[in-house]
Amino acid sequence: MSTIDTNYNLKEVVRAILFVAGDGVEKEFLAEKLDISMKELEKAVCALEEECSNENGLHLIRYKNKVQLSSNPNFATYISDVLSPIREKSLTRAALETLAIVAYKQPVTKLDIEDIRRVNSDYATQALLDQNMIEIVGRKDAVGRPLLFGTTEEFLKRFNIQSIEDLPDYDELIDRLKVLGEEEQPENNSLFKNVDDFKFEDELPVGEGEELFEVSGDEEA
Repeated sequence: MSTIDTNYNLKEVVRAILFVAGDGVEKEFLAEKLDISMKELEKAVCALEEECSNENGLHLIRYKNKVQLSSNPNFATYISDVLSPIREKSLTRAALETLAIVAYKQPVTKLDIEDIRRVNSDYATQALLDQNMIEIVGRKDAVGRPLLFGTTEEFLKRFNIQSIEDLPDYDELIDRLKVLGEEEQPENNSLFKNVDDFKFEDELPVGEGEELFEVSGDEEA
């Protein structure tokens, strides 16, 4: 491959690659294929990130050492209006509560989630699995070997978080949830202020509706 002479050209090459890729691309992979150093790549990425910010229609996001071009979240409403029904599904309040628990407590079992929410969480858990916001990450070493859930790369991308260690505080998390167009949060905004004080009453009591929960694919006994 020919040498990329200037930072400007390198920035535009990276922009073109990310635009065509659509999904996130690992920085190490980019540097290797472009035959450049990580320092050179990071400089170009930072320049592109600075340009793709504020009111620019495209933003550059980072997660798990990957970079990706994304639409400006401030324009989500306009994008949805034009592209509807081609849009991300909204998450219900129950799903958002469940997602927050998984994000901050992972890996967790469904029983762990229900111990916090005090309601059956079959439907919310299945909805998050269907939208690829959470995934099965293993089984707990306990009686019955229950499934353990954790967040996915899709979760990181939708919340513009580089890694799970960069989870925002409660207020910032709520702001990001609102950007996704979820249902209005309850007035007391108790979500994750103190998980030990959770009391939700929008679903069935724990132990009812177990037949709602299904997991795609074969499970180990």
